[in-house]
Amino acid sequence: MDQNQTPIFDALMEYHKRDTIPFHVPGHKRGDGMDNKFKDFVGSNILSIDVTVFKLVDSLHHPTGPIKRAMELAADAYGSDMAFVSIHGTSGAIQAMIMSVVQEGEKIIVPRNVHKSVTAGIILSGARPVFMQPEIDKNIGIAHGVTPETVEKTIKMHPDAKAVLIINPTYYGVATDIKKIADIVHSYDKILIVDEAHGPHLGFNDKLPISAMNAGADICAQSTHKIIGSMTQSSFLQVRSGRVDIHRVQQVMNLLQTTSPSYPLMASLDVARMQIATKGKELLDRAIELANYAREEINKIPGLYCFGNEILGQPGVYSLDPTKITVTVKGLGLTGYEVDQILADEYHIQMELSDLYNILAVGSFGDTKEKMDAFIKALREISERFYGTKPAKVEVLDIPAVPEQRITPRQAFNAKKWAVPLKDSIGKVSGEFLLAYPPGIPIVCPGEVINQEIVDYVQALKDANLYVQGTEDPEVNMIKVVDME
Repeated sequence: MDQNQTPIFDALMEYHKRDTIPFHVPGHKRGDGMDNKFKDFVGSNILSIDVTVFKLVDSLHHPTGPIKRAMELAADAYGSDMAFVSIHGTSGAIQAMIMSVVQEGEKIIVPRNVHKSVTAGIILSGARPVFMQPEIDKNIGIAHGVTPETVEKTIKMHPDAKAVLIINPTYYGVATDIKKIADIVHSYDKILIVDEAHGPHLGFNDKLPISAMNAGADICAQSTHKIIGSMTQSSFLQVRSGRVDIHRVQQVMNLLQTTSPSYPLMASLDVARMQIATKGKELLDRAIELANYAREEINKIPGLYCFGNEILGQPGVYSLDPTKITVTVKGLGLTGYEVDQILADEYHIQMELSDLYNILAVGSFGDTKEKMDAFIKALREISERFYGTKPAKVEVLDIPAVPEQRITPRQAFNAKKWAVPLKDSIGKVSGEFLLAYPPGIPIVCPGEVINQEIVDYVQALKDANLYVQGTEDPEVNMIKVVDME
């Protein structure tokens, strides 16, 4: 297909050129009814294409015109059989993937370090999760991918599982051997779901890991807004027909998404697809070159470490996305949170995330050498101030084994619950999450039985001044448990 086409954007431009008199929602009527405080900043053009459903611009829930054409173009670009537009973000697309594949009581195999949208999809579907532990890198304090061996072992232990969900690549840009995993999953006649939130650019440059669709995944969700230029909250859900019912996916997407979708969001998604499909290789070449330049310079700074190809071959590390720049700061004696705050407050440089040991910078088409140099210069100055003044941070504590699952997350979510002191919760069923950062893996999930090992681990985390979250109680002294009577 001609990937230069942008049917949604073109339809909106036609509406704009007609100078249409709007007697439809939204009530700001092409910006004429919008207060100037907002309109003077954003401009009238974006407001003039903020429209509702009618024939010229098509309907997201029943696409027959430009939206349908845009979906076909996206499927062609990514090598899927159908690409669904999500203006509910990748979180909504992930929930839709799970609800399209598994139903009440069916098992789904997932990594323990899943995004909360996966848990939300499991709660909404009523499925029963079977957890796999990802590989932990204790040097930098993060979780990598799940190995093919772990996937196969888990399938053999749970042959009645309906599907396997994999995160690939991770937030930090680490990819597992997704092709091998796809072959394993399909050899057992299971469905492979991929959370590809951080990989919408994969498949458009051979310096990057293989994409989920090219590896043979059945269904994947991509945060197009994260890397390749569409507006926040716009994503794609890619489907390969056969093991997944495309009509079922459409029904679930209609169930979850608003009937008043944002046309500017959809238009930005349409144009972002065009850009990556027609100019992706050269744009990614530049982004990768800048990120590798930053990685090389940062590794010259005392107290800092930015991992790269040297970790390839470690368990769970099959390939890397170099545009993700993870800077381990524990050699400065500072936490990632502290460095993040210094960068934001003193240098007006905002990181994507920070944890106890790391900060993460996301590279993209929008970077320049000047911006990278400002980032490197700021890190160099922070190192000069703090390196050698404090002891380096401790290593990551071992995570307890996955506890017994007594009821499903959905049952726990809907059950009556009450708060008890964590120390008195042993043997009770948790109604909440407990998560340790880093590496962001749940210690306990709703529906699981709290044991002594978990209570001791949380206390050890607190004693080491590590970050624990997930409960309503911000101090994590109390936890809600399920009334099992």
